[in-house]
Amino acid sequence: MNPIMVAPVVVGRERARFVVRQLQSVKWRSVALFLSALVPFWLLINVMTPETLYAIGLLGVLLLAYLGWSYYVVEHAPRFRAVFGTRGLAVAVGSYLGLIVWLGWLTPSPLALVHLGAVVLIFVYYWFIAFIALFHDQIGRSKYVPNPPYPQITVLIPAYNEEGYVGRTIQSLLDANYPADALEIIAVDDGSTDDTLAEASAFAAASEQVSVVSKANGGKYSALNYGLLFAAGDIIVTVDADSIVDRDALKHIVAPFAADDDIGAVASNVTIWNRDSLITRCQQLEYTIGVNIYRRALDYFGIVMVVPGCLGAYRREVLSEVFAYDPDTLTEDFDVTMKVLRAGYRVSVSDARVYTEAPATWGDLYRQRLRWYRGNYMTIIKHWSVVTDSSYGYLNRIALPFRLVEMFFLPFASFVVLAYILWLIAAGHVLTVFAVFVFFTSIVFLIAALGIQIEGEDWRLLVYAPLLVVGYKQFHDALNVKCLFDVLTSPELGWTRAARIEQVVEAPDAGAIPEPAVSASPSPAPTPEAGPPTETETESETVADTDSK
Repeated sequence: MNPIMVAPVVVGRERARFVVRQLQSVKWRSVALFLSALVPFWLLINVMTPETLYAIGLLGVLLLAYLGWSYYVVEHAPRFRAVFGTRGLAVAVGSYLGLIVWLGWLTPSPLALVHLGAVVLIFVYYWFIAFIALFHDQIGRSKYVPNPPYPQITVLIPAYNEEGYVGRTIQSLLDANYPADALEIIAVDDGSTDDTLAEASAFAAASEQVSVVSKANGGKYSALNYGLLFAAGDIIVTVDADSIVDRDALKHIVAPFAADDDIGAVASNVTIWNRDSLITRCQQLEYTIGVNIYRRALDYFGIVMVVPGCLGAYRREVLSEVFAYDPDTLTEDFDVTMKVLRAGYRVSVSDARVYTEAPATWGDLYRQRLRWYRGNYMTIIKHWSVVTDSSYGYLNRIALPFRLVEMFFLPFASFVVLAYILWLIAAGHVLTVFAVFVFFTSIVFLIAALGIQIEGEDWRLLVYAPLLVVGYKQFHDALNVKCLFDVLTSPELGWTRAARIEQVVEAPDAGAIPEPAVSASPSPAPTPEAGPPTETETESETVADTDSK
């Protein structure tokens, strides 16, 4: 047969096989879940007035133009970075509001403004953030594949009064699927008043991979800085003393560093292990759709804004370049991540999974989030110059605008909407309220389903999706508002600690803790020639905790 005639047939078959392989690699369930949102959005569009649709469409065009221009400027034309940046967007949005009021598309009232903003945000979140997270799931998981040789890493575990927990954390690291000769574990006892030091020292006596250093109480940031003085690894991994890392977590969290020299820090996926109550299950669903999905979207641009303290990794030279951890805020993980991003490095997310304990009561959740939200506002205020400095690329143009809307607009808008709903109920418009509730719940339900599918989570969590619309959400909105006023009015804010479940109920089984070879309470490790960082926090202000959301 003529080879010239055979060649097109062979090429055609290869193309067909390639197409088939591509179609087989698509995660169709995720795609189907994402596209199913067309139904509630179509129903919403059908009940809107033409004027509202025109207003939403015009704002959508404005935002698409901004995002497209931002991509072009950051990727191809940095010389135009000062053109149509965040300040230009603010001016454009202000002009847009004046235009739609003048055209009669919007009634000039706080309620009408909040309603328009809420509808636009749900459109943007779903068709931009959730879409990028879906795209990330389709192609991004294989971007960073763990391959030997693995780098030398040092795992720092800051611990204050973590008796019954720190041993499990160290044991999970020793059980991790990572070369023993490339793994160093340093537990930093931050002046604990219980048996944390003895528990950690038992592991140091039994394993050459583990060492323990002790210092006077000074706060989590100072414990991490102190541990850095002893660290020998090229990659610094931080793990909270109440967390348990997955067996393959260390391999996954170092993989991005080998793939991209521009990556300065890597985040993990946080999973709650104590899901035995309404509160903890709501928190897991919140983590799934409000933290992990959001991080996956930001990962596409290399601007993940928080590397969680319960499991995060940094290049050692990057931490040195940004002078490690500061005492300025209550969320040292958010603060140091912002410093890494401002230094010009990318921050990515990995498939590393960590299991952490969540507050089990409303009081403990209140105390945990009091620190988180206060620390978030402190960090944003500290790095406020990034908001107006266009040289920070995607951090300035995409990440921070979303974060500012989330922190400064949504909590207040939530209560305007709630007041309006109560007025509608009092006026007898119950069906209208029910229709609005069904729409927003259906969207949250679909986002939750997409997040559960992507993260491989428990489908039973979907039962709690309505609480992220009414109830659980308002609790966090009210706390956000309180924390904003706290930060603006109080110069000194201390740490607030959630109680450790097993320290309150009963001590955990110590069977997993190996017997020390010499003494149950060895002396603290010697202090290096360089002194520890300045310690400014009081003993009650120190606790190892999960990320700042």
